[in-house]
Amino acid sequence: MMKNNRQAMILEIISQENIETQEQMLERLQERGIVSTQATISRDIKELHLIKEPAGQGVYKYAVSNTRSRLNMADKLRTIFKESIISVNSAQNIVVVKTLSGLAGGACEALDQMGVNGVIGTLAGENTVLIVMKDTASAELMCHDIHEMI
Repeated sequence: MMKNNRQAMILEIISQENIETQEQMLERLQERGIVSTQATISRDIKELHLIKEPAGQGVYKYAVSNTRSRLNMADKLRTIFKESIISVNSAQNIVVVKTLSGLAGGACEALDQMGVNGVIGTLAGENTVLIVMKDTASAELMCHDIHEMI
């Protein structure tokens, strides 16, 4: 819980003022009653996907990365993918994934967002996702990876 509060406070701080360094971040947190270490702040910055962007006059500030919201969505899509799969099999370079009824579209979108190497294309029906891979080895690896995931 402390971690969530600290990370929420970090996001609040960077939305209100330009923070250039982790030391400045530590000071602002301490002013708000949150005691931490530089190493912890460094981890928080990585986990929150914060970046440094120009603030003008050669100064840089911490900001939320544009990819952060995409990464959060990707995590949600992976969960949908994992929770909806019933079975997976391959034949040649084609992988067939069976899902709970009505969830193939969500599973397929999640798969597309993952950007898996070797995927040529995907197609979703009501409860089946068809994945065309570049070759048989890629299809077998995809099957293995999906089995590991579920």
